[in-house]
Formats: sequence, C-alpha cells, structure tokens
Amino acid sequence: MSEILTRVLIVDDHPMVAEGIQSILESFDDIEVVGSLTDGKDAVAKVPELRPDVVLMDLNMPGLGGLSATEMIREEAPETRVLILSMHDSPEYISTALSHGAVGYVLKDVPTDEIKMAIDAVMQGKTYLCTGAKGSLKPKDNGDREALTGREQTILLQLAQGKSNKEVARDLNISVRTVETHRKNIKRKLGISSTAGLTRYALEHGVLQGSAGF
Repeated sequence: MSEILTRVLIVDDHPMVAEGIQSILESFDDIEVVGSLTDGKDAVAKVPELRPDVVLMDLNMPGLGGLSATEMIREEAPETRVLILSMHDSPEYISTALSHGAVGYVLKDVPTDEIKMAIDAVMQGKTYLCTGAKGSLKPKDNGDREALTGREQTILLQLAQGKSNKEVARDLNISVRTVETHRKNIKRKLGISSTAGLTRYALEHGVLQGSAGF
C-alpha cells in the first residue's frame, strides 16, 4: 500500500529560506512539495490548481501579505491548512495570525525537524505553536473571553445562516469592509478561525434558534 503524501506549498519571498525549507521537506518520504511561491497573491491564485494540504506562509511579503493571503485561502479552500513561518515572536503577530485562520505558528529559527512536526500536527487537526510562540502567548480562560457586542452578535447570526459578507452588508446597510472588520473581531474573540467554526459555535450556543436578544 503506497504511503499517503502530504502536499506542501511554500510561500516566502526570501529564496534562500524557501530553498532551505524545500530541501528539508523533500528529505521526508511522506511529503511532496508542490510549489514554492514568493507572494500571497500568487498563493491565493495557485491553491486551487496545486491543491496543497498545508501552506507554509511567510507573513511579510511585498504585495499581498501573509495575513490577507491566509484569510483568503481559508475562505476559498477551507480544507487547506495554513502554517505561518515567521521571524516575529510577539504575541500580537501570533494571535493575529491565528485569528486570520492560520492553524499554526512556527519561528524560522526552530530546529529543522520541528517544521515537520508542525506539519504532522496540523494534518491531525491540531493547532501547532512552536515553543517560542507558546511562550509569547498567555492562555485565556473562557471566563476571560471578551464578550461580543450587540452588532457582532447580529453579524454572527447572519454569517451562521450562510450569508456572504456582501449580503450581510446589504441587509444591515453597512459597508463590506465594516462586515469584514466585525468578522475578524468575532473570530478573534471566540478563538475561531473558520466560517464553519462560526456556524458550529452558533449551533452549539443556540444562536440559530432565533434572534432573541440580538
């Protein structure tokens, strides 16, 4: 029986970094590097064609940066896991990346085997933070979770009903950009990275039973 390959796309505008990562990954029999790109815009365009299981995404790139690219990839291809590879270890970078849909965060100076560990973890449905990233984040108890505003609750209800950003903007007479901002804040506050996760949250907490209280 042939071994199942994990298809990996590398997105980094530093050729030496990308080549080094590719060389490391190609040494593993269960990984196939399907491409190496230098900016987020190309990544968003190529994901449907290359069909990667995991995208290793740099944050700071010219043109479309890693955060926006991550969110767009997660919207267009929710089954694709985005793992951030960055030199930044500040809590703001890490929490923002996770709120944009990344399922892991690995610093570029980690031992080479840890990149493989991260890929294996996210393929198992886990969120992976390397040791340096974990140290930058303080876990929050559910009791400390920031409450949604009334407007955010209304938008959560609409999104959970399957409406697009444009439809929500039209129904609430606000701009699409405003909806997108609220959507990011909702994901951040709830610790949820995907639209499917928002829908699941809404179902589990009775949001879809009606709009009472919104």
